[in-house]
Amino acid sequence: MSGIYIHVPFCKQACHYCDFHFSTQMGKKEAMVHAIAKELVLRKSEVQDTIETIYFGGGTPSVLSQDEMETLIQAVYDNYKVVDDPEITLEANPDDLVSSRFKSKDLFSTYKNVGINRLSIGIQSFFEEDLKLMNRAHNASEAEQCIREATEHFDNITIDLIYGIPGMDNERWRANIQKALDFGLPHISSYVLTVEPRTALKKFIEKELIPDVDDEQAQEQFHILVDMLEAEGFVNYEISNFGKPGFFSQNNTAYWLGKTYLGVGPSAHSFDGKQRSWNIRNNPIYLKKINVGELPLEIETLSTTDRYNEYVMTGLRTIWGVDLDRVASEYGENYLIYLNQQASKFLEQGLLMLEDGRLLTTKKGKFLADGIASDLFMLNLK
Repeated sequence: MSGIYIHVPFCKQACHYCDFHFSTQMGKKEAMVHAIAKELVLRKSEVQDTIETIYFGGGTPSVLSQDEMETLIQAVYDNYKVVDDPEITLEANPDDLVSSRFKSKDLFSTYKNVGINRLSIGIQSFFEEDLKLMNRAHNASEAEQCIREATEHFDNITIDLIYGIPGMDNERWRANIQKALDFGLPHISSYVLTVEPRTALKKFIEKELIPDVDDEQAQEQFHILVDMLEAEGFVNYEISNFGKPGFFSQNNTAYWLGKTYLGVGPSAHSFDGKQRSWNIRNNPIYLKKINVGELPLEIETLSTTDRYNEYVMTGLRTIWGVDLDRVASEYGENYLIYLNQQASKFLEQGLLMLEDGRLLTTKKGKFLADGIASDLFMLNLK
């Protein structure tokens, strides 16, 4: 078992681009914390291995109080075997970190006291116009201030940045990256702005209130990102993730390497190596089910083809690539033959390369990895 993911389904306000499950109504927050703690008890028989990471995601987990975080972390320790020094990550928004001075004189010490040893801060941009377009709850000043304060207390910090934002030219994108570098952070996660169905961003684009994402410019900005961060010693160990040596996300790395994990809370996903399950995306129903001892989840048993496709998808996104021997041994020779046939055109185009028996994306092909992977998927074998 690699880790436990805890989904905290609350946010102060809705970002225009977000399609994650959350509610802006905080009235049931305490009840939700106790329900998630109960789910951890209900599902402890599913996990036999040792827990290496605990990850608070959402939503906005930084809306939790110290007592609420302690309740959930203690529930993990009370019901699961945990390594001596697990990576415990808290996703946090800048406005929660900066405004904390009015609630607690030493919020970061509080985080450390409950066991948090890694912060993931949702900066997204250091520029006001970008933050307003995305409807972020923080402003540009808070974005910088929270990092200054956080770096005084934590060494292991990552921030999120978004590229491909309408109206953000390459010059402003370079300035965004440089601001992050100036803080000396050891890890940066960066994602292209994706227009998801049923989001405010989608509606604004359809109504032509803002322009659509420019795919060509987004690709340019991805390559700017890679060049600037690699020049500063970052390793692009997964398409969207850049870490200094020793600061790769243990939690996310485990996902990409196919390790098992347990997800608790509304909409959270789990994987045990053969089955994938996910909780209902509905807070009231989740609370009702958990409170009577029922698990509100659906389960899918993955076929050999499903597992092969997932391995190809995740492998091509990482520096570890797709191991050809593993394909043959775990999925069968037919899959290896098919993979080699499908990959040949991408090798000729310089989008893929073979190195030490592994299929890897080249620098040219990295931004296109998901599309390439879909061409390598097996569709008809079981």
